[in-house]
Amino acid sequence: MDLKSFIEVQPDSHFPIQNLPYGVFRTAPDLPPRPGVAIGEYVLDLSEIASAGLFDGPFLKNSDCFNQPNLNKFLSLGRPAWKEARATLQKLLSSTESTLRDNEALRLKSLIPLKQVNMVLPVAIHDYTDFFSSMHHAKNCGTIFRGPVNPIVPNWYHLPIAYHGRASSIVISGTEIVRPRGQSRPVGDSPPPFGPSAKLDFELEMAAVVGTGNLLGKPVDINEAEDHIFGLVLMNDWSARDIQAWEYVPLGPFLGKSFGTTISPWIVTLEALEPFKCDAPKQDPAPLPYLTEKESKNYDISLEVRIRPDGESDAHIVSKSNFKHLYWTLPQQLAHHTVNGCNLQPGDLLGTGTISGPEPESLGCLLELTWNGEKPLELTNGIQRKFLEDGDEVVFTGQCKGDGYTVGFGTCAGKILPSPQETNLIPLRVLDLLNV
Repeated sequence: MDLKSFIEVQPDSHFPIQNLPYGVFRTAPDLPPRPGVAIGEYVLDLSEIASAGLFDGPFLKNSDCFNQPNLNKFLSLGRPAWKEARATLQKLLSSTESTLRDNEALRLKSLIPLKQVNMVLPVAIHDYTDFFSSMHHAKNCGTIFRGPVNPIVPNWYHLPIAYHGRASSIVISGTEIVRPRGQSRPVGDSPPPFGPSAKLDFELEMAAVVGTGNLLGKPVDINEAEDHIFGLVLMNDWSARDIQAWEYVPLGPFLGKSFGTTISPWIVTLEALEPFKCDAPKQDPAPLPYLTEKESKNYDISLEVRIRPDGESDAHIVSKSNFKHLYWTLPQQLAHHTVNGCNLQPGDLLGTGTISGPEPESLGCLLELTWNGEKPLELTNGIQRKFLEDGDEVVFTGQCKGDGYTVGFGTCAGKILPSPQETNLIPLRVLDLLNV
């Protein structure tokens, strides 16, 4: 669709009229958050558009979904409402439509420069599941820890493996991450050492934001699963590899993961990503019928990871991957999640797992890039990394290239802070014991 907005949008902007990703923002700390869409260097305040009566279609005309502190109510309305909202917004923002363009008072109230807002989590996330859907990542991890003979366990080829993550520690891009502490694998007969993680890692992921949920006991059919997904965000599933390696047998990740997960503030809808669909990898063996899609599709989303060491002005590219490398697709992940009757809810987050590609530069975490620290990663100016150091800032970006425009996700960024000292925690423990 040949669309152009009356808002000036730079050619390299992630937020042209073809995108219109949803987020939630504040203009002041004491004001309530409200939903908006990004357009160029502005956010369009959807509460103002709704108050002006410009959402006049059958699904949104009498809805207060844009006068909420998050997007959950809007998501619960389903794909017909999402399409109606997108069509309305693209029309209002187009260069040929005068309704908003020529209404100076409404334009000034509803279009706010991005640099004047603070983004918050776009949805209330009640539950979070993280999958393990990249064959290249699974193979590399298996080789590192179990050797090159049969590195991928047999069940991986039959179902999308996942673990239940911690929703309370999901944070918005820009939030600092404190280096976690915990136990790591003992040497010989010694007790397990306890202290700050020495193998702190990033994981290049994306996450699906659930739109409409399903009732408890009612699985979602594989060919209807896409209609339950609102859109995608970038996600960094920070990992403490040494803590994880000691704790994950027999029940999987726990403290090595639950200390922090960062997501980008803008949700790019599946409608905006539709032009970038591509064939998913061939699955062998063929999946069971409940996971067999009529068409198995991924999205051609270029992903990039940069690390900016403390005190450095430049960030260094350390990985270039692509969403299209995922073995298990989004509909397969959602259908498998619900096949036992598990009920998903609007705003639930489904992480893809680390997205690694087949090339050395497309590996999606330092565990793979440095082969568990055996091969330090060369940055510039003599700087090396085995794992993340205090002060490092990690920045993810993702984008799709269209014909003369870019559909992007903005950034997903976080900086590592030092672990707190033991002495700082003792008074807190005493207070806890005293029930103060």
